[in-house]
Amino acid sequence: MAVQLRYNFRVYPTPAQQVSLARAFGCARVVFNDGLRLRQRAREAGEKYVSDGELSRRLITEARAMPERAWLAEVSSVVLQQALADLNTAYRNFFASLSGKRKGRRAAPPRFRSRKDNRQAIRFTKNARFKVLDNGRLRLPKVGDLDVRWSRTLPSEPSSVAIIRDAAGRYFASFVVTTGTDEALPPVASEVGIDLGLTHFAVMSDGTKIATPRFLRRAARKLKRLQQDLSRKAKGSNNRKRAVVRVARAHARVADTRRDWQHKLSTTLIRDNQAVYVEDVCVTGLGRTKLAKSVHDAGWASFTGMLEYKAARYGRTFARVDRFFPSTRMCSDCARMNDKMALDVRAWDCPCGSHHDRDVNAARNIRAAGRADLNDRGAQVRPGLVLAPCREAVTRREHAPSGV
Repeated sequence: MAVQLRYNFRVYPTPAQQVSLARAFGCARVVFNDGLRLRQRAREAGEKYVSDGELSRRLITEARAMPERAWLAEVSSVVLQQALADLNTAYRNFFASLSGKRKGRRAAPPRFRSRKDNRQAIRFTKNARFKVLDNGRLRLPKVGDLDVRWSRTLPSEPSSVAIIRDAAGRYFASFVVTTGTDEALPPVASEVGIDLGLTHFAVMSDGTKIATPRFLRRAARKLKRLQQDLSRKAKGSNNRKRAVVRVARAHARVADTRRDWQHKLSTTLIRDNQAVYVEDVCVTGLGRTKLAKSVHDAGWASFTGMLEYKAARYGRTFARVDRFFPSTRMCSDCARMNDKMALDVRAWDCPCGSHHDRDVNAARNIRAAGRADLNDRGAQVRPGLVLAPCREAVTRREHAPSGV
């Protein structure tokens, strides 16, 4: 199946191009805030909802002809149109969440954008006629030709490109491309269930254990020193601004290292297995516990997201098992349900005679549950019937109901 993907590349704009991009960031932010303010005032006044076309006419077409908004003409109109498109998407998500059509966490109403945000972004579509030149540069309207560091080739012609400036002051070009249907990998016989954890990042149903890299923990000493250095700088000074950038670069290095490691691991799992099954872990709930720092450092959500889209891209099977499925305390051999176990119990014995490693047993049950949910092989998931002890199967005459 065709899958839409984002390809990110580092770009290095010149000082003049940085000024042009900053102007585009500001214009897009102003149009977004003007549209949000106009709809909020219409709601407070009891007027009808301002349509998308009305917003575009009043805030772009007519505003560019006004003296107080004439500077909007200095940037591409597509950038302004896409800012309003982002506002409309935010409203649609909010209304769909209120009505129950949108699943997951409830979406909040759109908020005003601030020029002090660490991340700024604009988007160009095909209407903007952006172009990748033969010399490898990216030509953007009213910005110029940007120097791009290509780490790989695009699989198809991009439909849009977003220019992003992150908190560390780096610039990226994010292309949206659609992959073809000829990228399916040859089928293999193996299937794997994955139990995610903190001591071991992933435990496979075949017994393989992958240790947690703990990228944030390893960088904690350097981050502590940089944050202490930041706290000593006077607010509003240039030294404080430079210290903020140094802290942001350190965090970006941690995030980039984690993302690279997860990409390599997820690609290996998808390439070597025909089906991958994982447990639907509640990261939001675990993020409120004392294990929050370790949970967010592990990055389970981003890892499972990589597995999902790579499985769709390469013709593999991916499934999530219900988070309430008792994978840990169910015997993977006889399906007998054991009592609840404390976290320090890493191995246990089943009355059927099987000895289980806690995490490996959970991974095997996850694989069986994923197969059953996909109606594949009819694997048994729920505990089966267990013979009762002899004393429980006998009904004594003195305890029998009258008339029996």
